Amino acid sequence: MNEVLATGRRTVPRWMATPESITAALLVVAFGVSAAFVPRFLDAAYLLDRSSLYMEVGLMALAMTFVIVAGHIDLSCASILALVGTSIATLHVKLGVPLLPLVFLAPLLGALLGGINGVIVAQLGLPSLVVTLATMALYRGLAQVLLGDHSVSLPAWFTGIERVAIAGTLLPVPLVLFLGLAVALGLVLHKTVFGTWVFAMGTNAEAARYSGVPVAQVTISVFVMSGVFSAMAAMIMISRLGVARYDHALGLELDVITAVVLGGASIFGGRGTVTGSVLALFLIAVLQTGMGVANVKAEYQATASGALLIVAVLMGNCFARFRKWTASKGEGSCSGS
Repeated sequence: MNEVLATGRRTVPRWMATPESITAALLVVAFGVSAAFVPRFLDAAYLLDRSSLYMEVGLMALAMTFVIVAGHIDLSCASILALVGTSIATLHVKLGVPLLPLVFLAPLLGALLGGINGVIVAQLGLPSLVVTLATMALYRGLAQVLLGDHSVSLPAWFTGIERVAIAGTLLPVPLVLFLGLAVALGLVLHKTVFGTWVFAMGTNAEAARYSGVPVAQVTISVFVMSGVFSAMAAMIMISRLGVARYDHALGLELDVITAVVLGGASIFGGRGTVTGSVLALFLIAVLQTGMGVANVKAEYQATASGALLIVAVLMGNCFARFRKWTASKGEGSCSGS
């Protein structure tokens, strides 16, 4: 009974009845089609090189998984990235603060910005959608106040530190960091008490509160986590690009949310996996890379991302109904026997 779901006279393996399995299947299909049209997709060095372009989204998606599973949303993650990047650049270039300590200070700044979101949501009881919509504009505006429309160049030693050469191959450090954090956060979400609290909140916050879950503390924690990971993404982005600007990661929150929801997380909370978010990120990377190689215009790529988000939400609802239907069929067959 644990390995199959009854569907009338047929049975469906449980692993096939999960959003992650569909995301994985779509990834295989997208990779196969892209490789057929672009042979470079089979080149490991090419794939490693392209992966760096999506690791900022990947890091923010890992934290966003916790936020969405907890029943919230964070629209300010990309703006936090921009504000942290411009703040670090301003402190170094305009005030002469050494850059190396600032790199380690960045996560603390991100935690502060994310914590502001969390405290407002948890203590004032305001919807996270409204709060983070406001701070998305606030943080982006502050970033523009710091640098205006100008770019600030960073020292040569800091540019390109996201790559190290091993056996003649440039290994993207962000990819290694992303995969390592994905494993760690997957264990936290699915194997710890904190993860259980996150799922309980997303399923029913009031019931979780009456069950002894520290709802306010968990809410603040997931938003702090989102801020920290956005700050880490900021350091990776300004190192990769070599400059800091207020409009870095503009609109990138759409890709972050799409990756999490496409990976099987419910936009209403209570359901989601880190594995699904990772698979969905790679799917988005393959699709966008394929469209880029095919010279698809940027506005059409943005349209495709929006359409993919709608499909992800609809797919999540379909899977929820499918699970309820198969569960009722299974109960009926058991009672009938």
